[in-house]
Amino acid sequence: MDSINWQNESRKIKVFLIDRNGFFRQGVRAALMKEGDIEVVGESDVEDEALEIIRSLSPQVVLVDITPPLFSGIELTRQIAQDMQDVSAAVLTPYVDDDELVMATTSGASAYLSRYVEADELAVCIRRIANGELLLVESLLAKPNVLERVLRCFQDLSIKGQSVDATNAPITERETEILSYVARGFGNKQIAQALHISEQTIKNHMTSILRKLDASDRTHAVVMALQSGWIATSGRSERASSTQSEESAFSGRGIF
Repeated sequence: MDSINWQNESRKIKVFLIDRNGFFRQGVRAALMKEGDIEVVGESDVEDEALEIIRSLSPQVVLVDITPPLFSGIELTRQIAQDMQDVSAAVLTPYVDDDELVMATTSGASAYLSRYVEADELAVCIRRIANGELLLVESLLAKPNVLERVLRCFQDLSIKGQSVDATNAPITERETEILSYVARGFGNKQIAQALHISEQTIKNHMTSILRKLDASDRTHAVVMALQSGWIATSGRSERASSTQSEESAFSGRGIF
């Protein structure tokens, strides 16, 4: 396997690059070296051994190539998300594709980026990802139909027995329950009716959820919780027909 490691003791954002094209890796590394707060600690082509190298170097961000026909990058991203909680993965693609965006989201990626992204924009994305931001949400909000597909995929995984473990979730059991309703498309009024509590109480819980998760809106919180395995989805058809007249969980008209 083609792999290179660099060691530096400075406290920079550590980045590991996985891409089958050596010239591309060289270009990305050269561009990021110009950033004073970012350090490329290693690079590799996409092979099984990459996981062990990532574990040994402990980068904060991994850039993963998913160029066809090398779709092992998606599986690698999934393994990183499952096994390395302190590492955020951003997938790189030669073209923007809805199917890939769905796969990237359900694999646990933090961002879905074009391989042709400008160097300064890539640096900004790396900083945001290292800071815990989920940039995929921005891509999903721009494509509501893709967001619906993502939620259906998570629903299918739940039906197939994907494990749900909220033990380490930074939100309470009640907040987890409310967020699971949001993931199924319920608005505040419907959640309040289902749980027999006031709508204002639901709003208060949502405020707490967004604060604890440092989420920008409901969609951000839901995707974060689904990727982390804190909640599962089921029965999106349960949404009442009155949803059109009230705020939908993903309408974008309000964060609460």
